[in-house]
Amino acid sequence: MGKRLTGIFTPMLVPLDGRGELNESEFRRFINWLIASGVNGLYPNGSTGEFTRLTAEERRRIVRIVCDEVKGRVPVLAGAAEANVKETLAACELYHSYGATAVAIVSPFYYKLSSESVYAHFREIALHSPIDVTLYNIPMFASPIDVPTLQRLAEFERVTGIKDSTGDVALMMRMISAVRPNRPDFTFLTGWDCVLVPMLVAGADGGTNAASNVVPELMRRIYDLAAASQFDAAMELQRRILELFDLMLYQFEFPDGFRAGVEMRGFDFGRSRQPQTQSQAAERARLKDVLQCLVSGVGLAPPPAVGCPVPSPDTKSAPPQTAEVERIVFDVLDILRQRGVL
Repeated sequence: MGKRLTGIFTPMLVPLDGRGELNESEFRRFINWLIASGVNGLYPNGSTGEFTRLTAEERRRIVRIVCDEVKGRVPVLAGAAEANVKETLAACELYHSYGATAVAIVSPFYYKLSSESVYAHFREIALHSPIDVTLYNIPMFASPIDVPTLQRLAEFERVTGIKDSTGDVALMMRMISAVRPNRPDFTFLTGWDCVLVPMLVAGADGGTNAASNVVPELMRRIYDLAAASQFDAAMELQRRILELFDLMLYQFEFPDGFRAGVEMRGFDFGRSRQPQTQSQAAERARLKDVLQCLVSGVGLAPPPAVGCPVPSPDTKSAPPQTAEVERIVFDVLDILRQRGVL
């Protein structure tokens, strides 16, 4: 069993050239920039990396490049999800040979499976994988991993953690309460950027956060502040991430908003594999200016050439989503105090 995974892991975007092929030189430059910007680990072949739009050979090449460029500087959590157990185990073996720290494996997708079938899928992997396995729970796209199933899977030494992308703080607390008493070494990561602070307060060990492609410095700072129990300061940055994340996630076709954000940081990522209509391309250009205003507002990029609007006094108050995040944080803190944890 390897080192416990903690901190901010970047689910890496993949730069493509004019022909839609992997731009290796830009990818290697991006890897080094992320590490220099303070992320705790890298996560190739995640949802943000559009792993379903890549060929199996491309997925393998991406992990090989990451492991080769990282050279042990930070942990590599490699996405190893394939369409069946046989191919998934083949990926586990290969990524282990490349030097990856662990693999992340999403539940079976496309077919809706029972909890017992989800357990059987991961049990087979846990029994035969040569590398530590992080479960990936993303019910909007794959069969869910419920708390009883997680408890059963945590009995396997090879299963060392879970990445949960529901954004459900109560679910995270239930998972931690169910597993950590018997597996204090088990890692809990959140994949939902806008509740990173509440998740850390609840006991999560870190996150695999798409926004860390764009503002890795801020995501790492949030983690460090929360780890030091400086929750007021952490929430100040969480509010900025909430606004940025909502724009990149909900206004663009995923993950095109994050690709646009990375371009503002000085990288050439090209177009996504997903084709766009002319009207979508025009809307992307408009939204990119809005996004650049947000990024420039935290001092990480210059404002767009068209300039940024000055917010009126009545628009400076926190949006409803921010108030909800703050409520969650303080509710979690109250629960932990009642349990004598804080």
